[in-house]
Amino acid sequence: MIEEKVLKEFENKNILVTGGTGLIGRQVVDILCNNKANVNIVSLDKIKFDYINNNVNYIYGDLTDFDLCKEITKNMDYVFHIAGIKGSIDVTKTKPASFFVPLIQMNTNILEACRLNNVKKVVYTSSIGAYSDATIFKESEYDETKPPMDLHPGWAKRMAEMQIQAYKIQYNLDNFAIVRPCNVYGPGDNFDSNNAMVIPSLIYKILQYQNSVKNDIPTKPIQIWGDGSAIRDFAYSKDVAEGIILALHYGTSASPTGFVNLGSGIGYTIKELVESLYSFLDFRWEFDTTKSSGFKKRIMDITLAKKLINYNPTTSLDEGLMETWYWFIENQDEYLKKKNYFKEE
Repeated sequence: MIEEKVLKEFENKNILVTGGTGLIGRQVVDILCNNKANVNIVSLDKIKFDYINNNVNYIYGDLTDFDLCKEITKNMDYVFHIAGIKGSIDVTKTKPASFFVPLIQMNTNILEACRLNNVKKVVYTSSIGAYSDATIFKESEYDETKPPMDLHPGWAKRMAEMQIQAYKIQYNLDNFAIVRPCNVYGPGDNFDSNNAMVIPSLIYKILQYQNSVKNDIPTKPIQIWGDGSAIRDFAYSKDVAEGIILALHYGTSASPTGFVNLGSGIGYTIKELVESLYSFLDFRWEFDTTKSSGFKKRIMDITLAKKLINYNPTTSLDEGLMETWYWFIENQDEYLKKKNYFKEE
């Protein structure tokens, strides 16, 4: 929960949210609109905006166009740069250019446009993938000389962080904040089974399983890679959205690395994740131990974010999964209207 005195800052401010139709962006937009901000969204998604308040200006536009970025950041008080590209481990490895090229372009363009147009405050959403391999991710232990664990998207995220670092060195700018979220899930996620992350992928498969059972179609248990022992930090999108708003308000320059982590701070095994879904959904599953479980453990240390920006995630995994499931049931086709960077054109 964000304190009222923080939310008052956004009243009547002109704000741009890149990726405002996305998983995190829509939650940021909703919070800002509820607090009387003048919100502009830029996105390549072709979806309805019933989920947000009406006082939003939607711009259909591509952030790889620098002229567009300069135009949309004019007269903005604040910019939330949340637009990004999400995909499974498989597409990260097989389609690295689809991550790397547009991420580099959009990040460079929007950040430079904000600098040129003297935007008062900017927050950039990086990623856990910008860290090098570890089990517990802590800002003070970050080593920029080691490569990121998510190679191409990780480097693209790091390059934007370095751009902000360069602004601080050359122009003495401290108005750019940076956050590194972990595995974020929630309403508005990418549910494309060909490239979705673990939670939306599971939810999609569970729905297909239930539909098959309902239609008396012989149905095999859902196959889950690995043995279920891999540990992940899953953060609900609204909690992360609140963290991003807090980061813009307080800034992150007091961090030794210039960024703060955003996650739940709690590690869950994949087995616990599946059992949490099973606690309110009917399906069968089995672990395929012939397939890799991926990294053994990935958890965000959010101690610094709690201290510097008063970040306090409150949504339990059970609550977040229920919210996500029931949203998906009502919006099953929305992901088809979102920009898909992995689809061959």
